[in-house]
Amino acid sequence: MERVQLLLLGLPILLFCTDLLNLFSAPPPQKPSAAAHHHHHHHVPPPPPTNHHHHPDHQQTLDLPSKASVNGVIGAGAVININFCSSCSYRGTAMTMKKMLETSFPGVDVILANYPPSFPKRVLSKMIPVFQIGVMGIVMAGEHIFPRLGFIAPPPWYFSMRQNRFGTIATTWLLGNMLQSFLQSSGAFEVFCNGELVFSKLKEQRFPSEFELRELIGKSLGNSRVMDGVGAVMW
Repeated sequence: MERVQLLLLGLPILLFCTDLLNLFSAPPPQKPSAAAHHHHHHHVPPPPPTNHHHHPDHQQTLDLPSKASVNGVIGAGAVININFCSSCSYRGTAMTMKKMLETSFPGVDVILANYPPSFPKRVLSKMIPVFQIGVMGIVMAGEHIFPRLGFIAPPPWYFSMRQNRFGTIATTWLLGNMLQSFLQSSGAFEVFCNGELVFSKLKEQRFPSEFELRELIGKSLGNSRVMDGVGAVMW
């Protein structure tokens, strides 16, 4: 029986310490994207040979590749971010959308990332293990804890919990985990194209279809290509 009690007390303490470490540890650095890695190692072509026969009637033009179109491929060099709720089991949908976008727009860099909940919800979710450990400690050793807190005798509700201590511990553990899972979920599925929000599940309250997302990304890439072309002409 003592081993079971030690296990019931030790497991929540271990999980609580792990949550505290994850809460205050710095996030890992992001890996460089494939497009950025490709540009760093891009081979610079040699300058063209000098033509000594100068024709004043011909005006030289400088072709600048747009960010959304390289070598005639729409989407090359573009970055699409899909930020989703990892605790809501949205990873499968995000992976499906990632494969669809990479197939529809060759050359794009699709990055998947977790969309965390708000800071108050994260703090409350970290307090759940503290409450669970407190209830377990009171149930296991309440007769020693209450006198140290200044109580002459434990309150009546303590004896009700003490009579069914394992049921109380199991209920506290299950309800606490359900509440913690709710607080850690954001319900988000946000899609950005080159930093511009193209779809938000938090606003629409639904998931985008593959056809809808393909059309939104294509329109955003087309607008980016037009804007880059206008900037090149003005330059």
